[in-house]
Amino acid sequence: MTHRVFFGSVLSAMTLCLGAQRADAQAMLADDIIILSKGQREQERARTNTHLGPSPGAGEAPFRVTPGAGEARLGEQPGGPGFTSTKQQRDVLSAASSDGRSISQVRPARIAPSARIQSQKIPIYGPLEVPDVSDEGPPDGLTLDTAIGRLAQVNYGLRTKFQEIPKAQADILSAGLRGNPLVFASADGVPYGSYSPRRPGENGYSVVLIQPIDVNRKRLVRVHVAEQAKKVLEAQYQDAVRLEIDNLYTAFVDVLDARETVRFARASLAGLNRVLKTTEEQYRKELVPQTEVESAAIQRDTAEVFLEQAETALRQAKRALAVLLDIPPAQADSLEVRGSLRDDLAPPPPPEELAKLALCVRPDIVSYRLGIRRAQADVTLQRAERFPDVFVLYTPYGFRNNAPVDEKSATSWSVGALVSIPLFNRNQGNIRRAEHTVIQTQIELTSLERQALSEVERASLDYASTRSAAERLERGILPRARRLRDQKYTLYTQGQENIVSYLNAQRDYNEVVRQYRDALIRHRRSMLRLNTAVGQRVLP
Repeated sequence: MTHRVFFGSVLSAMTLCLGAQRADAQAMLADDIIILSKGQREQERARTNTHLGPSPGAGEAPFRVTPGAGEARLGEQPGGPGFTSTKQQRDVLSAASSDGRSISQVRPARIAPSARIQSQKIPIYGPLEVPDVSDEGPPDGLTLDTAIGRLAQVNYGLRTKFQEIPKAQADILSAGLRGNPLVFASADGVPYGSYSPRRPGENGYSVVLIQPIDVNRKRLVRVHVAEQAKKVLEAQYQDAVRLEIDNLYTAFVDVLDARETVRFARASLAGLNRVLKTTEEQYRKELVPQTEVESAAIQRDTAEVFLEQAETALRQAKRALAVLLDIPPAQADSLEVRGSLRDDLAPPPPPEELAKLALCVRPDIVSYRLGIRRAQADVTLQRAERFPDVFVLYTPYGFRNNAPVDEKSATSWSVGALVSIPLFNRNQGNIRRAEHTVIQTQIELTSLERQALSEVERASLDYASTRSAAERLERGILPRARRLRDQKYTLYTQGQENIVSYLNAQRDYNEVVRQYRDALIRHRRSMLRLNTAVGQRVLP
């Protein structure tokens, strides 16, 4: 007699067909249950890589980015191998069974900054002049606040990284799923040939329902770990926004820098046109030789070249800003910004207050504080993993075929449980590893806090220094240099000095104007750098 048997898996079928007793089949069934359980957890464990890189408190080293594979995108963070002094995976699910193998974890690290945009360099030659009035740009121009709002909405890098947050929410859902029941059909005592009174024997058929029972609440702990991982990712995303805004600061000030240089160059060209006109009038009156006309013309032509270079640099700066804000290249040249390089505001709070504020609000520091909680939650999970699930086996129907021996067949039911006795492996290694991840994350948090305090201190010193330099140049050095230049010009127009004397005074004045312009640029950058160091806009 042959029988058609359907098994839950090919391996189980091949194994059980060789057995002759129900006890053997159930023992092999237990092995299959464990294998299936581990396979499900391995699939869960595979979904750990993120576009936001490794999460603080996760404890595992990230792999390189593989396009389309969902791996880390933000690189190493301060405190890790890529630790820098200027800027700066979450394993949501863990294995359900404690089989003694080390659980994959990710080493805590934080978001690496995007590459800083290179400032547009203006040629150092040619005369300059301070415009008579300041110009913040057209009233409908792009302000820094508007640019920041647009950056958060349209920047492709931020939009990509934001998708990690709903993915983390999906991991919370996965972590809270209960184990599905298993159905196992078996046949035992199946003879080669057939049984008879002269060759007695019996065969049986049964259907077994298997339900894993989470006796020590591992599922709830996994949900808690996934929730903590999501909070870390949210803080990491906020830090990614902070760093991208710092890039925007650089690009925005580059445009202001280039625009101010164009204004200085135009004012200088207008002044040199007046000098050339005066020199030509003096030459017609035979008061100066032809060589002085040529000298004045050379200076005027040099100013024209300088203006052309400054206008080109302005176009380049606008295009760099347009890339960050997803503005089409065709519209980049018409992009106008509204802002000033001059600082007419009250100074920020003292460095001590700014340092306290940075420790409270900087998202990279917040992510590490949350990372400690995430690591502590993982310790709780690893302790819960000491005891695997209990598997309850219920056989609602069992059939014993006694017809070959002329006896009445019988049906039955049975119930059983599969419990692991934790004599040897109680997940001690993974527990110790998780505990040291907590310590490691705490050490990195301390290092990051000190780094943040250093950044705030340096940014505050830079702000005070550049503000003092700009004020001294504007109120003292620049007016004196202008008076000296004007006096030489008056003496030149009266014929008391030659053009060489005036041009020397103009050259000295040009150098002071350059220093003043550079001081304004440095100070404006220091204002925005202080915002980045604190993690909050304390200056506009």
